[in-house]
Amino acid sequence: MMGDASPYTGLITSKHADKPNFMATVAASVQPFADTLAALNSLNAAFDLDLAQGQQLDILGQWIGVSRYVASPLDGVYFSFDVSGLGLDQGVIWSPGEPLTGLIALPDDVYLTLLRATIVANHWDGSVPGAYTAWQILLGPQGYQILIQDNGDMTMVLALHGTLVDPVFTQLFAAGVLNLRPAGVEASYVIPTIPAAPFFGLDIETDYVAGLDYGAFGQFT
Repeated sequence: MMGDASPYTGLITSKHADKPNFMATVAASVQPFADTLAALNSLNAAFDLDLAQGQQLDILGQWIGVSRYVASPLDGVYFSFDVSGLGLDQGVIWSPGEPLTGLIALPDDVYLTLLRATIVANHWDGSVPGAYTAWQILLGPQGYQILIQDNGDMTMVLALHGTLVDPVFTQLFAAGVLNLRPAGVEASYVIPTIPAAPFFGLDIETDYVAGLDYGAFGQFT
């Protein structure tokens, strides 16, 4: 990364500024300092969550406390023909070194979501309204919504609603990797059996819950 040496050479007085050899010597001498300053100034952008990629995200993960390598392989996420939800622009392309039975290393876009989930969880106040706010921050860019049911017995149900076009994100949610729940509370995770359809429910009609002929049963994972 080349830095701008002109702030240094611009300080040379007119008595010497017309001496090309002198100017070239000074420029060559201060260029390493200009390059170092430019590199230091670029660090904030390089490790900005909105801009970081690849190893930069891995380093951010060390600071935040979550790795891109999941403990259990995510099944049903690799690109495949004739499989709903795993076609073009949906399934993940298998990479050499990955097991054939499931994904271990999360791609950058999904890993970024996991990093954001960890940050949101660390700032969450533990309340249900706060959970909705936290999940909206996390899920809004993904095109999903969350439904939360507090059972009042130290258990809760989290239902994911959306088009479910991202199989990796869906599997992360289903596996409880996006661990946004109070400590000591057992969570169950539900995804709809029909993408984008509201969940089946009686005595309630919303964008996310509907009755007979409209609502779809949820699948507990």
